[in-house]
Amino acid sequence: MMRFLLSALPAGLVLALAAAPTAHAQNAALDARIAQLATQEESKVIAWRRDIHEHPELGNQETRTAGIIAAHLKKLGLEVQTGVGRTGVVGILRGGKPGPVVALRADMDGLPLTENNDLPFASKVKTTYLGQPVGVMHACGHDTHVAMLMGAAEVLSQVKADLPGTVEFIFQPAEEGSLPGVEGGAKLMVQEGVLDKPKVDAVFGVHISAGTEVGNLTYRPGGEMASSDRFTIKVHGKGSHGAYPWNSVDPVVTAAQIIMGLQTIVSRQVKLIDDAAVVTVGTINGGVRYNVIPPDVEMSGTIRALNPAVQQQIWASIRRIATNIAESAGATADVTIDPYVPVTINDPALTAQMLPTLQAAAGPAHVREIKAVTGAEDFAFYQEKVPGLFLFVGGMTKGQDPATAADHHTAGFRIDESGLTLGVKTLATLAADYLNAGKR
Repeated sequence: MMRFLLSALPAGLVLALAAAPTAHAQNAALDARIAQLATQEESKVIAWRRDIHEHPELGNQETRTAGIIAAHLKKLGLEVQTGVGRTGVVGILRGGKPGPVVALRADMDGLPLTENNDLPFASKVKTTYLGQPVGVMHACGHDTHVAMLMGAAEVLSQVKADLPGTVEFIFQPAEEGSLPGVEGGAKLMVQEGVLDKPKVDAVFGVHISAGTEVGNLTYRPGGEMASSDRFTIKVHGKGSHGAYPWNSVDPVVTAAQIIMGLQTIVSRQVKLIDDAAVVTVGTINGGVRYNVIPPDVEMSGTIRALNPAVQQQIWASIRRIATNIAESAGATADVTIDPYVPVTINDPALTAQMLPTLQAAAGPAHVREIKAVTGAEDFAFYQEKVPGLFLFVGGMTKGQDPATAADHHTAGFRIDESGLTLGVKTLATLAADYLNAGKR
């Protein structure tokens, strides 16, 4: 009966049906080999992570880290470019067969923060940042990202004969930003052609999560992380003696009214059942003496949105509220909005395509979709150019209450290193499965 059914089908379809089980078996065998190699890499990955954690470097200053990465990639036989986006490193691994190009990205920079951990490899690095003495710390897990991608590069280099296409490893500086007036990060790497030479078809990235148990992966299709913009409002009034306020156009009171007015943007103007948003005033400066009304006040803050349309709506609302409230008081307001990072948008089709890969890597019970977060990621600049998927890898000890885990960007931030192997396996398998899907 099977012979009869096959004979009734077009020859090309018969060949495809016959090859499908074989192709699936080959992909499963490759994924199993990758998982085995990732486990073997664990001690190396942990050692890399500890070394980088002990010697953190700020954005656009990651020369030591870049040197370690470049030496490792060259040892693996990859084509290596250094000095990309100032201090970035790019490695090219060409598979044994023709096919698509997939990029894997890790960020390298630390934060201006003094570490408060009893780890034997805790950072003791000191620096001066914006004129202030401070420590330097990997307080967001970028040290783990570098180590995991170095591990993935070693794993994939050992199976390159079975890869139908090319893998580009992007080690990016300055994800946390750089000094004022100095461009860097993903935006600069994209401008310098990191997605064009060779032409990348898809990009993947992971971020360690201090509040997610090891062994788990989390993701969200569409808007996953918020845009991040800075706004500055300068209120110009008229100064006077504090005893004679009627002689002034008080910019302090006007600024206070503007701050309260800005709170109505999220509470009354954004449709929160569809998209979350944040408008936060973080600084306010004006005056030098308690009994003098100053002529000017300046405030600054951050804008977060999960939808580009809402982002534009908030920009317009800030300008309208600030200028109109100032005018009503007889003052003026200059509003400046500096876009920083776009919304991190996971391509829905790519996310759906790679979900089985994530489930195979961690187990279906350990992969879950999450709500969007208002933190920001400059991985979004890659996603503006090519389909991308950004996800989170658990880094919290099993059984720990997330409420007791030190948050990212804090002095006590720490990671359970037993979660790094899953990150290596996930990155390597995402690349291999995407290339094999493209081959078919």
